[in-house]
Amino acid sequence: MSNPESFIDEVTEEVRRDKLFATFRKYGWIGILAVLGIVGGTAWTEWQKSQAEAEARAFGDALMMATDASTPEDRRAALAQVQATGEKAAVLNLLIASDPAEDATATLEALNRIEADATLPQVWRDLAVLRRIGVQGRDLPLADRRAALEPLAQPGRSFRVLAAEQLAYLLIEEGKTPEAISALQALTQDQEATGGLRNRAQQMIVALGGEAAQG
Repeated sequence: MSNPESFIDEVTEEVRRDKLFATFRKYGWIGILAVLGIVGGTAWTEWQKSQAEAEARAFGDALMMATDASTPEDRRAALAQVQATGEKAAVLNLLIASDPAEDATATLEALNRIEADATLPQVWRDLAVLRRIGVQGRDLPLADRRAALEPLAQPGRSFRVLAAEQLAYLLIEEGKTPEAISALQALTQDQEATGGLRNRAQQMIVALGGEAAQG
């Protein structure tokens, strides 16, 4: 390569370097901000995780202290003092609703709070409905129990098979034995039903004078 060509290459390289440095000087702040944003975002995420973990521990500790109370009255009083929102409030209310024999009114009020909270995932509200139906039993008119259970028995709902089992028991209560047996036989073949539920259904079918469906 001749000296003129080498000189031109050197000049070209210098020009490129100068342009690169000029670009860094002009736009380098964007890169700095991007780095700061990434670092700041990571730190914020870690802080949020730390806060969430601390809140979860504090909530769990408060529940354990409340449930360790020596009497049902002290336990309910301690649970009433626990502060919670969102799904933690659902857990708290389910615990408050765990003693219907001692305080049926407080139990139903706690379950109603869960049912009425539209911000909660459907699974919590469905669980509260099932629990409420069990607590109220025959004190609630059969038609009202069916109206509450039927939506829960629809495909895709978390407690579909449990609601279907309760609906079968309502048929028994109405004296509709053949329909109840058919509903229970369907449950013995339902892939979503647990082994315990299938066994209960089979036992009830036999008690009603029917035959469990063969798998």
